[in-house]
Amino acid sequence: MLLDVEARESFRGAMHFLVERRAVHFSDLQSYEALRACGEAIRQHALNHLPDLLETLERRLQALGVHVHWAETPADANRIFLDIARRHDASLMVKGKSMVSEEIALNDEMARHGIECVETDIGEYILQLDKDRPSHIIMPALHKSKEQVAGIFHEHIPGAPLTDDVGEMIGIGRRALRGKFAEAHIGVSGVNFLVAETGSLVLVENEGNGRFCTSIPDVHIAVTGIEKVVEKLEHVPPLYTLLTRSATGQAVTTYLNFLTGPRRSGERDGPREMHLVLLDNGRTQAYREPAYRSTLQCIRCGACMNHCPVYTRVGGRAYGTTYPGPLGAIVSPHLMGLGTTRDLPTASSLCGACGDVCPVRIPIPELLTRLREAARHEAEHMLSPPTAPLREQGQARRRIEAFLWTLWRLLYAKPWLYRVFARVAPRLRWLTPIWQGGWTRSRAPLKPARRACRELLGSNVRKER
Repeated sequence: MLLDVEARESFRGAMHFLVERRAVHFSDLQSYEALRACGEAIRQHALNHLPDLLETLERRLQALGVHVHWAETPADANRIFLDIARRHDASLMVKGKSMVSEEIALNDEMARHGIECVETDIGEYILQLDKDRPSHIIMPALHKSKEQVAGIFHEHIPGAPLTDDVGEMIGIGRRALRGKFAEAHIGVSGVNFLVAETGSLVLVENEGNGRFCTSIPDVHIAVTGIEKVVEKLEHVPPLYTLLTRSATGQAVTTYLNFLTGPRRSGERDGPREMHLVLLDNGRTQAYREPAYRSTLQCIRCGACMNHCPVYTRVGGRAYGTTYPGPLGAIVSPHLMGLGTTRDLPTASSLCGACGDVCPVRIPIPELLTRLREAARHEAEHMLSPPTAPLREQGQARRRIEAFLWTLWRLLYAKPWLYRVFARVAPRLRWLTPIWQGGWTRSRAPLKPARRACRELLGSNVRKER
């Protein structure tokens, strides 16, 4: 995408459209800040009581007949899915949109064992057909043009005509997927919020595929991170309001599902068996470290991406992680360690736009700054050492950089040494190269200041005459 000018312009146009739609719903700044404060308080309250709420949630779900599974790593989560699938002799799963399932690479892992896992969100389905990956957490196929989608459908769906009519293409996708829901043994979904008080799984969607996945197959498996829990049912509406307006600029989404246990006696639809997989994958590390705990407040709206000047120019795939943009920069180091994600916190201008628009007030710029420090320093060498260091902390440390900063500290700590340096440094200017690399070689030389000013003044005088 970086080399495709047309794709970049289209991507930026989509981001500006989402920003404008969001601004319409949050035009009253006083009400907006009050709602943000409420959302922040709800999420912080849940995180401060996270262990207790998770235990309460487990008890409530088990009383409703839901099987609760705890997965420390993606491998553990996939093992749970595989065990359930084998127990039911399942060969087909239908899956609603779930970023956590992307995080654990569920589709690929199930395919390795001969189990087909079909995406039913239309954006995810397009990418699955094209063997591509999402570029946005809310609109995964945002980087695809309608002409590209038409070609993908025509190539991969038997009998699909080559058309660029959006309505017709959506119809093609729906017809191709409709039979899968009835054939599938297992339905998979993500979760937006977990309510400890009632044992409810809250699912927000626009297409209805999530409702199909959770009601038609005999077995429903929901997968989510441990941080999604809230205490009470009354805590959902404020977060729902913030989520829909921040994500897509909608007052409400088309569907808001509350799933509270499997099918009961006398009910005609719903799964006969229900499972919830709660994934850790580094989240407890962020929870144990107070400086990072606010990372877990995220409600996955994507507003930080839509407003990020870096993300809107490079797209989501440039980050190389499940979660792109500012969200990925603060979340991925906890999930994957700093060894492979050490450059993500620096993929930001620190303009602060992400923090300003975050609906639950996550201090993203401050977290980025701390992660930059963690990438370059071991835990014991940080200004405020963490109680729970990140995996592979200090991976971005460079010896020459560390040496230079040590030298700088010595120079400014010892006045006599600084005076010696001040005398010697001007005499070493001849060591400075004329050019510093390709960037300076390609620049036009600056004109002498006096001559440039004279030319500028002369041109202005001529214009006035």
